[in-house]
Amino acid sequence: MTSESGSFVKGLVLGGVFCALVTLLGHVRLGPGPRQHEHHHLQAPNKEDVLNLSEGERMELSRTIRVYCIILVRPKDLGHWAAVKETWSKHCDQADFFSSENVKVFDSVVLDTSDMWVMMRKAYKITYERYKNEFNWFFLAHPTTFAIIENLKYFLLKKDPSQPFYIGHTVKSGDLEYVDGNGGIVLSIESLRRLSTVFEDTDKCPEQGGMIWKLSEDKQLAVCLKYMGVFAENAEDSEGKDVFNTKSVGALIKEAMSSHPDQVVEGCCSDMAITFSGLAPNHMHVMMYGVYRLRPYGHTYNDAPVFLPPPG
Repeated sequence: MTSESGSFVKGLVLGGVFCALVTLLGHVRLGPGPRQHEHHHLQAPNKEDVLNLSEGERMELSRTIRVYCIILVRPKDLGHWAAVKETWSKHCDQADFFSSENVKVFDSVVLDTSDMWVMMRKAYKITYERYKNEFNWFFLAHPTTFAIIENLKYFLLKKDPSQPFYIGHTVKSGDLEYVDGNGGIVLSIESLRRLSTVFEDTDKCPEQGGMIWKLSEDKQLAVCLKYMGVFAENAEDSEGKDVFNTKSVGALIKEAMSSHPDQVVEGCCSDMAITFSGLAPNHMHVMMYGVYRLRPYGHTYNDAPVFLPPPG
């Protein structure tokens, strides 16, 4: 832990065969719709274009982009659960923890199952029923993920939630492309609406898989969404760097130092990164310090629009 925290501080200073078998042996068909999907790399808006927005446009965008956060937890995750509750989840417009079982020390939506796909499925279903008219973007994360919600909102500035967006860090598995759950998953309200519809068709989107090897929850989600014409899209900044990360800052810096030591900062991470994964609870507090508290004295920031966390 100490070495990874040290790597993060340095960063602040510096500024599949098995998967193919599963796909082939699975009885789940990938459904109708376009047989060929041209993969898109969705990029964040250009900073200058955003700065050129009028004050009224900035305020309207700040007001309309509302993110509901879903965090899937189990009793074994208590340390991470507490860290997420105390740190980044406070920056969501609303965040709820969906737990496999009741835990007295924390409030949660109890799902009464430890199966991760069933948990995800139930969480999405409850979320749609409760909040389909209140939020337009839905971010799902595991308790080892750290998210910078303001950067997520910035990425979504020019995206239309009435369109079927399903974004994050994409991975290819056979002929299936899916968003890796470790980096976080973002659905637009239209994608969530379509997902809630296909949930009713157990042939296309079964609650329990019937294959030799069960698909992971993020792959199963991709299968269900693909039936409804919603495809996984990789999220990148304006320079083409990934903004949803499935590794920690420390791990990414170490990789950059090893592969191209002369370009550690450029090779590590996007300035507009949205998530990092695989963090220990104390590392989340270090991230909060680096992201929200540490500021070089005398510098003026002119970002637009401004996304403020909810009161408190």
